[in-house]
Amino acid sequence: MDTRVEIAGRVLELVRGDITKETTEAIANAANAALAGGGGVDGAIHRAGGPGIMAELRAKYRGCPTGSAVITGGGRLAAKWVLHAVGPRYRGSQEDPVLLAGAYRACLELCVAHAIRSVAFPSISTGIYGYPLDEAAPVALGTVADHMHKKPLPGHVRFVLFDEATLNAYERALASIRV
Repeated sequence: MDTRVEIAGRVLELVRGDITKETTEAIANAANAALAGGGGVDGAIHRAGGPGIMAELRAKYRGCPTGSAVITGGGRLAAKWVLHAVGPRYRGSQEDPVLLAGAYRACLELCVAHAIRSVAFPSISTGIYGYPLDEAAPVALGTVADHMHKKPLPGHVRFVLFDEATLNAYERALASIRV
């Protein structure tokens, strides 16, 4: 089941799917700090988008700090842009949610800076980085909702979640945040 809510005149939605197939203007990538490609979402985006994304990363950047993001073109993806967000490896520390929120916030600020009207996010840091879904989802959604209350762009934010368990965690979190 897909969930769609309005926040400050803009749309936030949760869907189950494959982020590499998204037609939003931008998609976010759960990248590593070296911007070196990898498995999971990162590997899937690089495979689908082609070698041009990695070539652009290497030409423009020398890594990206945890809690931040950088932007490239979308290569062969339908999305024009890829926002490479570096979430934290989960350690159970007080810094974890700060860094996770920072990764989402950095992507949203890149949307503002590049006049990106629609963006799709995966669940950053909840794969091999081990962030528990029930802790990550409220941070992700709360950060996005806060941004939507303050900034006009992006006007459409979609969370594209890989499986039913992830979608369910995000639906529970959405029910508990201020929209």
